[in-house]
Amino acid sequence: MDSKNSSPWSFMLPIFLVCLSLCTHLCLGTDKLDANQSLSGNQTLTSLGGNFTLGFFTPEKSSYSYIGIWYNKVSERHFVWVANRDNPVTDSYSTELKVSGGNLVIVNDSQVPVWSTNLRTSSSGSSSMVAVLEDNGNFVLKDAPNSNVTLWQSFDHPTNTWLPSAKLGIDKRKNTSQLLTSWKNAEDPSTGLFSLGLHSSSDGEYYLWWNRSKHYWTSGAWDNRSKIFSLVPEMRSNYIYDFKYVDNENESYFTYSIKITLSTLVIDHSGQLNQDSLLPSSHAWSLICSLPRQRCEVYRLCGPFSVCSEDNDNFCSCLPGFSISSVRDWNLTDWSGGCKRDSDLNCAANASNAERDRFLLSSNMILPEDPQSLDVRSDMECRAACLSNCSCTAYAFEDNACSIWIGDLFNAQQLSQSDTDGKSFYLRRAASDIQDTSKKSYVIAIVAGSVSSTVAILAIVFFGIWRWRRRASVTTKTVEGSLIAFAYRDLQVATKNFSEKLGGGGFGSVFKGTLPDSSHIAVKKLESVSQGEKQFRTEVSTIGNIQHVNLVRLRGLCSEGDKRLLVYDFMPNGSLDYHLFHRKDSKTLDWKTRYQIALGMARGLAYLHEKCRDCIIHCDIKPENILLDAEFCPKVADFGLAKLVGRDFSRVLTTMRGTRGYLAPEWISGVAITAKADVYSYGMMLFEFVSGRRNSELSEDGANKFFPAWVASKIAEGGDLLDLLDRDLETNTDTEELTRICRAACWCVQDEETHRPSMGQVVQILEGLLDVNVPRIPRALQLLLDNQEHVVFFTESSSSNQSAQTKSNTSTASLQKQNSSSSTKSRVLRMIR
Repeated sequence: MDSKNSSPWSFMLPIFLVCLSLCTHLCLGTDKLDANQSLSGNQTLTSLGGNFTLGFFTPEKSSYSYIGIWYNKVSERHFVWVANRDNPVTDSYSTELKVSGGNLVIVNDSQVPVWSTNLRTSSSGSSSMVAVLEDNGNFVLKDAPNSNVTLWQSFDHPTNTWLPSAKLGIDKRKNTSQLLTSWKNAEDPSTGLFSLGLHSSSDGEYYLWWNRSKHYWTSGAWDNRSKIFSLVPEMRSNYIYDFKYVDNENESYFTYSIKITLSTLVIDHSGQLNQDSLLPSSHAWSLICSLPRQRCEVYRLCGPFSVCSEDNDNFCSCLPGFSISSVRDWNLTDWSGGCKRDSDLNCAANASNAERDRFLLSSNMILPEDPQSLDVRSDMECRAACLSNCSCTAYAFEDNACSIWIGDLFNAQQLSQSDTDGKSFYLRRAASDIQDTSKKSYVIAIVAGSVSSTVAILAIVFFGIWRWRRRASVTTKTVEGSLIAFAYRDLQVATKNFSEKLGGGGFGSVFKGTLPDSSHIAVKKLESVSQGEKQFRTEVSTIGNIQHVNLVRLRGLCSEGDKRLLVYDFMPNGSLDYHLFHRKDSKTLDWKTRYQIALGMARGLAYLHEKCRDCIIHCDIKPENILLDAEFCPKVADFGLAKLVGRDFSRVLTTMRGTRGYLAPEWISGVAITAKADVYSYGMMLFEFVSGRRNSELSEDGANKFFPAWVASKIAEGGDLLDLLDRDLETNTDTEELTRICRAACWCVQDEETHRPSMGQVVQILEGLLDVNVPRIPRALQLLLDNQEHVVFFTESSSSNQSAQTKSNTSTASLQKQNSSSSTKSRVLRMIR
């Protein structure tokens, strides 16, 4: 054909056909992968709703690539599933993921399978198979694009993340179980040491396992009535999760859904089960909760010859005479490799005394696991027995009992100074290590000796000066760390014989004082303290070690005879009740300040409940016990003075009466209380932040004004919450924060403690990290609403005429309803007054 007459389509058609053939390999951009396609390099699949992405990824500081699934709309990648976690590839561009031979497979450039679904199916129908990435994060292999038959799904083979709607349980027919298994470290998704699985012989109980052989934590049995695990009180707030347990002849499993913000459950490479939630503002992930609560409770977290400490930022450190086995792994927070000896031991029978191994004392410890008992009668015999065995690495002799350790030491834990339950053991060290230390000590001793004579001369000179100034000083001594023991007479002088009273409460009266250095203090004289001096000092020392920006700092104590006093920092702006309810001499707290005070209080209480070694229930949360510093930063006072509660959140009966109007219903009825009693009291305070008045007041006509009931009804009806606001604020508020604080308050005062959030979750709500839905109206408040002819709400239009009009319109039926519930209403009114 003549080139002049040829159509331009004759040149474009071949190019178009080539591009069309390449498009099956290069231009995916969908949620499906069929038999004519493959995925490699930077190609990805994206779920139909855009929630998840699947493709190759290379972890930071790694040269290997993996096929994984991650959240698509999050700023930092959060991987929820990895296919070839134990079979990585070095070049993702020469590796393909495709449907082949009736399976999903990953093949290298030689078409050798690296990973496969390993289905025993006929390959005859493989041409119609399709793999689909669903919007819940499940990667599904089907026999045809529109088929409902699932041949394989990633939800049946989880890695380290349990996604909502996925099952995690046991297949009784195949006698197999699904496990969440941790990554090896932060940059290596290969199978780690820690896993979570449903225990086969339990009634809906999960175990955390080390190396699939030793369990170190349990969720407790599933309580189908409360919809929680018995040992996981953090999951009581059922407005976040909906858990479902299925147990039949074929399978047992749990699945869950999320009601509010996006959240996942991840088993971390350090052995804790973490709840991660998405921050709406930054689209980044935040850690909400970890189980077990203490990282050192994780079995063999730190590896051999290392010690775990909750007071250590890195948690793990080497025992003396040992160094890190793999610095690279430790930098990635993988401590499982532990530590190695710096010097070899000398077990030679003919070794001289100078060459023989020595022992170094390690005090206040939780002893390593798996000791062996020896029948010897003294410390010297125990030491000799260990020294004669070349495999013996440590010994302990306590209560006339000898224990030795053979081989590597695991699970040693260093306790904090305030913990008096620790024990001691002797670690075997090479003589050369001890000698090097001795030489250094000898040199130091010589230098110290030469200096000591000079110091002695100076001491004599200053002694006279000290005697002269002694009369003006306060007699003190350190009890624990920075905690000071004051003499009673010195506190009498500082407080001018307790003449300036700041306030009082259930624990005693508080007086202002001034120390010789002109610093101001608040001195609390405790009443009805029955403990002996030793027990009192021990408990106060525990309180003194609790430090948080939203807790009043305890400076010291006094214990002389029957006198028990505590010394705190002085708060110049006094207590919160003065600024909320008694404003004659103070300005109205603006909304921003009120909100920050509410948030600071929540952070302080969350610290007491969830971050301390022992959960501390305050038992008397009210505005009088919230103090304000010079910058109006809130400080929770009087914490720790009620009975301490163990970290297992066991219930406790207490003789403290608390304050009416803030007491949880279970406390009033005489039932044992938990930390949720503080949550209830805090919720009642939130109502007062909004109104600027006491929740319960009596009007001139004797009617009861109860603000929380009005808030609950406003929220339930979707009314204008600005009507609730303190009139002195003149609607100058953030409406989103107002809605948030009102809803949080109503959740906190739910009748059932299991329906209330934890204080940690309240913090997340007030910070805007958790969305909170409309709460139900508590039964106690609903009863008041049903009998509202006796309740006058805080509205500007409320008047005696309106009250009379309400009463005149009351029907006979409602009066009969009132009479039938009079006893119940009586209990409610006693509670709120």
